[in-house]
Amino acid sequence: MTSTPIALFDMHAQQALIREKLRTRIDAVLASGRFINGPEVTELEEKLAAFSGAGFAVGVSSGTDALQIAMMAEGIGRGDAVFLPAFTYTATAEVPLVLGATPVFVDVDPITFNIDLADLEKRIALVQAEGKLKPRAIVGVDLFGLPADWPALHAIAEKHGLFLLDDAAQAFGGDIKGKRLGRWGHAAALSFYPTKTLGCYGDGGALLTDSAERAALYKSLRTHGEGGGRYEVLRTGMNGRLDTLQAAILLCKLELFDQELKDRAKAAAWYAEALAGNSVQVPQLVPGHAWGLYTIRLPDAATRTRVQDSLKSAGIPFGVYYPKPLHHQPAYRGAHAAGLAAAPALPVAETLCHEVMSLPMHPYLTQDDVLRVAAAVKAGL
Repeated sequence: MTSTPIALFDMHAQQALIREKLRTRIDAVLASGRFINGPEVTELEEKLAAFSGAGFAVGVSSGTDALQIAMMAEGIGRGDAVFLPAFTYTATAEVPLVLGATPVFVDVDPITFNIDLADLEKRIALVQAEGKLKPRAIVGVDLFGLPADWPALHAIAEKHGLFLLDDAAQAFGGDIKGKRLGRWGHAAALSFYPTKTLGCYGDGGALLTDSAERAALYKSLRTHGEGGGRYEVLRTGMNGRLDTLQAAILLCKLELFDQELKDRAKAAAWYAEALAGNSVQVPQLVPGHAWGLYTIRLPDAATRTRVQDSLKSAGIPFGVYYPKPLHHQPAYRGAHAAGLAAAPALPVAETLCHEVMSLPMHPYLTQDDVLRVAAAVKAGL
């Protein structure tokens, strides 16, 4: 094994492959001076829609803004309940609160870490029975790149008449039986944060939908609620546009994307083989997993600490996503208490925070890299 440094997310190897194309694209934007809603944004939207199979793509300023614009378009606000997993990134819960709605936290599956369907049904029923809030939406998160159970989520949303939003921030490129994420809910929110499966060099995001009406509304809302012209304001919107420079960068990266998805899956298979036969719960090798992160589960907090120390000694980076469930975050405790008077416990989300950790994952890992990481993990068990 070599001693070459291993990155948690490696953007330099990718950049080396497209540096000249990046310069050409960026220079074209600089020459045009169209830094907002330039032609590169439209080109990217067309290519994102084509890649995902969605009818429409709308570029926006971040994954968080994608979530917010999608909920604004549905009129979600005060008195509404938005059901979402308790174990995910803060943006998923932040947006309903910003709009005046109440996030209702749902426990997650101990194997997939995605939203627990039985617990979701239970909490929808409890909210309906209490009558304080109106169930309005489900946000499914494709955590770490693994698609949630979208056929089942769709059935639940249809049963209760709820808006279904896919938070695919960590999973662009994923699919279920060949049907890409972006088409399973009423809309899907993407993030192009630099460490995502498709990332820009700043903030960026997009919305995917098959609805022409929703796409038109998203375009209006991202630009201050514009109507037929810049100074016709039809509704309260926001400044949520995607920069042209970021669109240009994403167009270069999109050329590598198919191969990068395959290489991520290859690295995941190497990890699964190298870590087999130990007390480590590794992610399932599910077709369509986008492998935004490679997250393992260890038997307990003490074991995780030993493994972390072993990785540190070997100079190998790692991450913990996430150290607290959302309902334990100071910003959300009040909302959690208000959502349900007698909210059932969220034991899986609370336990995972002490047992999960993410290992290096990117398309430029070699098998030697993976074996070094696995050896350090096993040394700490």
